[in-house]
Amino acid sequence: MASHRILLTGANGFVASHILSQLISASHSVRAVVRSPSKVSAIKSLFPSASPSQLDFAVVPDMTIPGAFDEALKSNPPFDIVMHTASPFLYKVASGNANDFLEPAIKGTTEVLEGIQNVAKGSVKRVVLTSSFAAVGGFGMYDDQNKVYVEEDWNPVTLEEAARTDDKAWKIVESGTGFDLVVLNPPMVYGPLAHKVKSMNDLNESTARIWNLFLKEWNPEGEMPGNGLPLYVDVRDLAKAHVLAMDAKDAGNQRFLVSPGSVTSQQIADIMREEVPGAAERVPKGTPGVDTLPVGAISIDTTKAKTILGLEYRSVKETFTDLGKQLLAIEKGEK
Repeated sequence: MASHRILLTGANGFVASHILSQLISASHSVRAVVRSPSKVSAIKSLFPSASPSQLDFAVVPDMTIPGAFDEALKSNPPFDIVMHTASPFLYKVASGNANDFLEPAIKGTTEVLEGIQNVAKGSVKRVVLTSSFAAVGGFGMYDDQNKVYVEEDWNPVTLEEAARTDDKAWKIVESGTGFDLVVLNPPMVYGPLAHKVKSMNDLNESTARIWNLFLKEWNPEGEMPGNGLPLYVDVRDLAKAHVLAMDAKDAGNQRFLVSPGSVTSQQIADIMREEVPGAAERVPKGTPGVDTLPVGAISIDTTKAKTILGLEYRSVKETFTDLGKQLLAIEKGEK
């Protein structure tokens, strides 16, 4: 793998923290973009041995203003890769009332791409954009029973609203930029945190879901939580997809669904009750071993991620064992 100079936005986030860790481990040079100086200190504490040439920082308080990323994109040596993770779609986007979230997401993506055109044209060869399955799935807006989703699918609402982030990005690239675009569309993202949190109040959305529904209460006889969107991916595998996307020869101007498949609440409960010390007294028991995926459940074809990116997935047991153990350790540290 060639060594790259990479601009990574939203570098203190759940997914980006894992991306940054993998990039640093692979000896790439990264400029981490965050929204405040306090986030710089937090990231530095995670990588105390990283040299300034391997890890430096840019603070962009408001990524929606014109020219927001222009200064951050100036570098010597210049950037050849930009990873924009600062505004991935959240699960709530699919359920409407998301305008407050969408506009910053769209503007942030636009400013990154236009910033490349302004100050880094010619050096940046590839942009890797974190999007979401929220821009793909139907989420009840049409009958998708037994549907196998592929990269060509678009959420009917996102075609006009939510996917404007993806759509805007593609239109900018298609206008002629000198760089290509790789878009990653994961569903629910689970797994352990790579960044530090002071309390459970600081958990990201998907991690908070596992904490609140499975581990927070001591309720083994309680009702099993609903499955929600059962499609998932381990955050470490999603981060690896970003890293692989930098060099995958045929990935340019492609969209990738990233997921090993589905996991039900019963499976999550079974894994944590069996594998995480102390979880059996908390996690709802339900009916162990029973498949609660409904008849006609949607599925996902991630052949492209495997064949073009070379992505392999860890086991569902590893994902939820590692997450469960970490959450109980964080709780213990709060007390």
